[in-house]
Amino acid sequence: YFLDKSDKYDSRDVERLQQDDKWVENYLIWRHDVVDDTLKMIDESFQWRKEYTVNDLSESVLPKWLFEIGALFLHGYDKEGYKLFWFKVKHHTRDPKQQLDKKKLVAFWLEHYAKRDHGKPLTVVFDMAETGISHIDLDFVRFIVNCFTDYYPNFLTKIVIFEMPWIMNAAFKIVKGWLGPDAISMLKFTNKNDVQEYISGEYLPPHMGGTDSFKYSYPPLVDDDFQTPLCENGPITSEDEHESKEEIDADTKEAGELNEAQNLNQKKMNSIEQISKSEETDKTEVKPKNAKKALTTFKGPLLHISPAEELYFGSKETGEKKCLIVLTNVTKNVVAFKVRTTAPEKYRVKPSNSSCEPGTSLDIIVSLHGGFAASLQDRFLIMAAEMDQSSGAGVPELTQFWKEVPRTKVVEHRLRCHVIESSKPSSLTLKDNAFNIPAKTNEDLHLQLTHLLQINKRLEEQMNRCLWFQQLSVVLSLLSVTVAAFCFYLAYAQRS
Repeated sequence: YFLDKSDKYDSRDVERLQQDDKWVENYLIWRHDVVDDTLKMIDESFQWRKEYTVNDLSESVLPKWLFEIGALFLHGYDKEGYKLFWFKVKHHTRDPKQQLDKKKLVAFWLEHYAKRDHGKPLTVVFDMAETGISHIDLDFVRFIVNCFTDYYPNFLTKIVIFEMPWIMNAAFKIVKGWLGPDAISMLKFTNKNDVQEYISGEYLPPHMGGTDSFKYSYPPLVDDDFQTPLCENGPITSEDEHESKEEIDADTKEAGELNEAQNLNQKKMNSIEQISKSEETDKTEVKPKNAKKALTTFKGPLLHISPAEELYFGSKETGEKKCLIVLTNVTKNVVAFKVRTTAPEKYRVKPSNSSCEPGTSLDIIVSLHGGFAASLQDRFLIMAAEMDQSSGAGVPELTQFWKEVPRTKVVEHRLRCHVIESSKPSSLTLKDNAFNIPAKTNEDLHLQLTHLLQINKRLEEQMNRCLWFQQLSVVLSLLSVTVAAFCFYLAYAQRS
């Protein structure tokens, strides 16, 4: 495909395909591991991406009025923790002259979210309240459906259709034909009485029976409602008052010990070897109580962040309420950071606003308190920006810094919450059975398998090195015997 159609692809997509295994895997999953079908999908989606200039879509290249009408936007989460992609059908009017720009708006939102949240799937909501025959645009609906079935692999969880008018029944029979047998099961026809089977009331507007007071407006782009925690220790509750000073001191001491071990890791090991180091750390029992060990690392331009995507909390029954975020400064300057959350009333973050020295690691302990339980909809945002050498790192300096730093210099990274039902530890040490992770979802098992494969790869490399040395020794031995034999032959020839 590449050789025949390289001029039809964006070189950035080709480069990403060669480097991003997760992207390749999503194509394979979406096409049931049939390689020919997968290649065909990659070919078609790459040509489409170049045609719509997906990699270059931004607010500046699309008409402002498209954002202002609010027909398409991302907001809130369903009950499984997946982001909601809203299509307010009543704001859409059929106009062939505007169709291309509207399709590019769909591509903009999908690409914007895919890059920001690492391709975590979406739930599409067709809000068809107050719609009629004038709003029917099958070509546009088909484009949205095709984006998920043909261009964005493994990116759709379900399509929630709210209050579809009876007059549109015939139209959606056609839509079902476009979806195919696999995707038809993703269609969920709902009304005010049953829509909360899929989306909780906190993310539904009042006309859908919910309590979400969100009102769409532009600018800025609609985003998660991240808030800075009230303070590092959170609001005072009766539970917090009974938390002993010894427990807090123990957390701090253990976190400090973990910091020292991680600093050694940075100096001695690459990112793969850090897995082995974390396994050794388990043996010495150096870890904060109830904190889940960081298994993956997001490598940003300013900070390396572990874990890369999810914070693992226990359910109310397990009582596991603490998680650890490890930040490592990979620059030559001080990096200021803030931790924000969509649920500041639930979480205590220590520290939530501080700085990290060059080449050092810093632990952030995130804990639930006040009897709250973690939710799949909860999100954390880590904001980081590089400070000048002359800037101080005290509270006043940081406050002033965040007021003045340009938005373009702030790097953001988001973390999701994952709720574990079992109380068993999620470590990956082989002695504890590497497959003994709680809440064995496909994603968890894939993560375990990936780490085991990495360990296996290192063992294979060590074996290959041993074999290489063995072969070298044999060759040298044979060479020595040959030289000795030749010397004896010369000596014998001279005597003769």
